[in-house]
Amino acid sequence: MQEADPHRHGREAGQGQDRPRARLQAPRLHAGAGQVSATATDTYTPRLKERYESEVRAQLKEELGLDSVMQVPRLQKITLNMGVGDAKTDAKLLDSAVEELTTIAGQRAQIRRARKSIAQFKVREGMPVGAKVTLRGARMYEFLDRLISIALPRIRDFRGLNPGSFDGRGNYSLGVREQIIFPEINYDDIQTVRGLDVTITTSAQTDDHARALLQALGLPFGDVRREQ
Repeated sequence: MQEADPHRHGREAGQGQDRPRARLQAPRLHAGAGQVSATATDTYTPRLKERYESEVRAQLKEELGLDSVMQVPRLQKITLNMGVGDAKTDAKLLDSAVEELTTIAGQRAQIRRARKSIAQFKVREGMPVGAKVTLRGARMYEFLDRLISIALPRIRDFRGLNPGSFDGRGNYSLGVREQIIFPEINYDDIQTVRGLDVTITTSAQTDDHARALLQALGLPFGDVRREQ
């Protein structure tokens, strides 16, 4: 999994360069970046979903040589995970991670607990180890739109995502080293800089079909030769 190297800003990176503004104008979104809404209106369609339905789906049908649009791969869900290994010594760090992930996702994050005990890491089954949120529907498209349009371009010297981070079943994962690439997160308000994992689950049967879908939606993959 490639870990993105975000543009550092704030107290450390403020030397010799302008600090990026903490708040950028996000694309027009229903729930709003960092806002949690209880329901979504039936008439609202995120712009990325609208583009998929009006352009991308037909394009992929032809490109992949499929017989029906029902065979065209589509997004199913996006899962965000933020590990908090030091939560066992400071519960406030876990609360902070949950709030930050909620802000990033636009949907309430949940505490993730260890499924089994790991003695060498002093982890017991059921112990809080991080925060997790699963996005579907409108919020899924909104998050991916913000990731592509706003967050990834804020990474310093960004050369594209690792095109090889598929799992063999049509799903893609990427690592973000620092949550501050998301403009909803104010550097001055966080307790510590943390990374998070993003897993995009698709209906594609192969990695090639999933890659074609994500590229068509705008996910910026790097040069496959550079990653080898």
